Amino acid sequence: MITKAPRGTKDWFGEEMEQRTYLEKIFRELCARCNIHEVITPVFEHTELFQRGVGETTDVVQKEMYTFLDKGNRSISLKPEGTAGAIRAYLEHGMQNEPQPIKLFYVTPAFRYEKPQSGRLRQHHQFGIEFVGAESPLAEVELITLVAAFIKKIGLKGVTLHINSIGCEKCRKGYNEALLSYLKDHEEQLCPTCRERMQKNPLRVIDCKVPACKEIVKDAPRTIDYLDDECREHFETLKSLLESLEIPYEVDTEIVRGLDYYTKTVFEFVNEEGFTLCGGGRYDNLIHEIDGKVSMPSVGFGMGIERILYFLKEEGIELPCGRDIDLYVGILGEQARGKAYQMVMELREEGFVVETDYLGRSVKAQMKYANKIHAKNTIIIGDNEVKENKGRLKNMETGENIHVSLDAVKEYL
Repeated sequence: MITKAPRGTKDWFGEEMEQRTYLEKIFRELCARCNIHEVITPVFEHTELFQRGVGETTDVVQKEMYTFLDKGNRSISLKPEGTAGAIRAYLEHGMQNEPQPIKLFYVTPAFRYEKPQSGRLRQHHQFGIEFVGAESPLAEVELITLVAAFIKKIGLKGVTLHINSIGCEKCRKGYNEALLSYLKDHEEQLCPTCRERMQKNPLRVIDCKVPACKEIVKDAPRTIDYLDDECREHFETLKSLLESLEIPYEVDTEIVRGLDYYTKTVFEFVNEEGFTLCGGGRYDNLIHEIDGKVSMPSVGFGMGIERILYFLKEEGIELPCGRDIDLYVGILGEQARGKAYQMVMELREEGFVVETDYLGRSVKAQMKYANKIHAKNTIIIGDNEVKENKGRLKNMETGENIHVSLDAVKEYL
């Protein structure tokens, strides 16, 4: 038992770790171009932060959070998503007093006790961005274009942008009344959780994963039919901007997102199989919900790294990752060990990737190992090579051998 990782978790190593590192590199580069700065927040926060921010009626808070009492009898939860912690950091460190907008990105673990599935684990990892301080739909457009560029860069095909507007508190009131009236007519067919939720926050029923509930909400009232003038104008401007940038989209009225903090725009990038690769939207009330004092318009998204890697594998897309080993330095005899390792260190300082023997293997075994690790070149350093300051450099791909000065090996790599 103790030699196996807990269910819903995994170890990262080897090729998969290199693929993840490559994805992180691409994401960081795109963020840098948009002047988005990294933030790292704790993996656990006060439970109340998520209750206020994510929403007490959400599946995340009600069913999925890892929550415990610490030794000071404080309720603590592992972060189930990245937004609430980033916004808490924004408030705690007075970023609202700096020139706006503030644009933050993170690469973070997230923890949810849910049934493990392909590309989604109980400890998973997210890319995320929080864009704070801008009311303009241009904020949504910047994040959408960044995600689109990321998806294009890594080679995923058949991914479509879905957008919707769920309005603000003012127009949500009329919508909630219409939705509640509709749900009451189908109350007996709803799951127990939704029957409870419909009284507190009927919008959460739209996001239920139970098949019977999903079937009922297909014909439920649509949020976009209840938008006030401000929310409708915001949504129309967003669509106009996307069209001017030639970014294709679909209006998907079933998108409400699973977290309570969203207002106005919500969006998802969905693949051909219907799986969501990235989800986000606007949350203009979240900062005030957490702080009770400051109000600041905001928009953000989260994107699961495991899910991205899963669908890259499903589509047979190979990422250009992994490191080339420029040279394997073989060692023949104890006397040559010091000179060989001196060469290794000097070449590494020059920026080359160099490997050598640490196990005292035979020359034949060393060459076999060099071939297994795909070293591009090899050289054997023995007593004669040290004495003559020359060695035989072999190109492992072509099989060509050349005699070179040990001081000039780097010129041939």
